[in-house]
Amino acid sequence: MAIGDRLRFGVDLVTFFHPGFWDVDSDDAIVAHARAEPRAFWDKILDSVQASGVTGVELTFSPFNWQDAIKTYGSVDAFAAELADRGLTLCSGFFAELEAAGDFADPEAQRALIDKAERYADFLKACGSDIMVIGAPLRQTLGAQPVQFYGLDRAKVIADFLNRLGATLYDRGVRLALHTEAHSIFAGARDVDLMMLLTDPAYVHMCPDTAHIIVAGSDPVQLVDRHHERMIIAHWKDAIGPMPADTPIDKQIHDRHRPYFCGFGLGRVDWPAWIRLLRDRAYEGWAILELDAAPDPVRDIANGLTLVRQALLPIYR
Repeated sequence: MAIGDRLRFGVDLVTFFHPGFWDVDSDDAIVAHARAEPRAFWDKILDSVQASGVTGVELTFSPFNWQDAIKTYGSVDAFAAELADRGLTLCSGFFAELEAAGDFADPEAQRALIDKAERYADFLKACGSDIMVIGAPLRQTLGAQPVQFYGLDRAKVIADFLNRLGATLYDRGVRLALHTEAHSIFAGARDVDLMMLLTDPAYVHMCPDTAHIIVAGSDPVQLVDRHHERMIIAHWKDAIGPMPADTPIDKQIHDRHRPYFCGFGLGRVDWPAWIRLLRDRAYEGWAILELDAAPDPVRDIANGLTLVRQALLPIYR
């Protein structure tokens, strides 16, 4: 089996959420452009992914989500055809609803989340994908009052929901992969270990993000090695180091992350150790060369892919 069959490279569309790429002056202007000229917007994204050299696409939040894709091209089949015409595959879809879902113990909230995930799963399956990457609920800002401790009792509630959600997705032919989002309850080493312990490995898998694990203050190689059998997809991204422990966790947290992310190979990820881990643990699957909001995403993705091919794949072989 060739390297290209065992490791396949894609990109999450959050990579294209930068005003500079669209020649506009704000994130809101990107959304406005997507609403005003959806076909031109999506064609540019898909053409750019193709030009970068990767072959996989991971959908994410609006204006890069599955509903936007259907609305733009008219149907699931039409969107799938646009991908196929460019030699692209829908490798996965990011489900961000849990992050702002509020009380997981509320049955009505859980039903609403499962309903949204079921419809998303049906779309993914129709487009040839079988992986839904899911972001976990955010933690509380350190020192905030009243304090909400994240301990065993709280973790069990979330784990129970993830188990049931994973089983629901499995019935639709899609696997749940929990994403290691910095400042969520699934990023730091202790939190990841806890959630992996409490969830059923048959139904809850893992999507490690190397940069987010570093931003959370942990070592991605050591952490993933402990749970390598749960990894079904991974986000390959670099970061300059951990963020301060008292970083405010609010609606701007993702904007606060961005200065800590950097170009592939320019940060703290030990990429030779990472690729040796994947080799030694016989990992096969998608590698998402993700950048959060890149002003020149085609160049950055292509450069990252070149580094992978020249410096890392010889080790993986």
